[in-house]
Amino acid sequence: QVQLVESGGGLVQPGGSLRLSCVASGSIFNINAMGWYRQAPGKERELAAHISSIDGSTNYADSVKGRFIISRDNAQNTVSLQMGSLKPDDTAVYYCYAWVRTRGATDHYAYWGQGTQVTVSS
Repeated sequence: QVQLVESGGGLVQPGGSLRLSCVASGSIFNINAMGWYRQAPGKERELAAHISSIDGSTNYADSVKGRFIISRDNAQNTVSLQMGSLKPDDTAVYYCYAWVRTRGATDHYAYWGQGTQVTVSS
């Protein structure tokens, strides 16, 4: 099995910064991508940022471009999200995910963390 554990959420004032981290552990053979989705109250879950573990290419939601930076450490199976210039609209539960091929498997499957709350408010 694979476990993803997030950390770093909390309460921050508008304009502030916060860093989320996620570590994957378990029976991992290979991870080919990691990233973050977020879900605000009453809204659907949306992709915030994605990073390939193969070539490091990234994708961001338009709403976070220029403010969020995603990075990964392949050796440690970790992904981080540096969030800056935070707005109240960034308030959401942030979920880490990873496309993992477990030992003995032939395909990659998505695994999810339990989510971490980010609240942007004065």
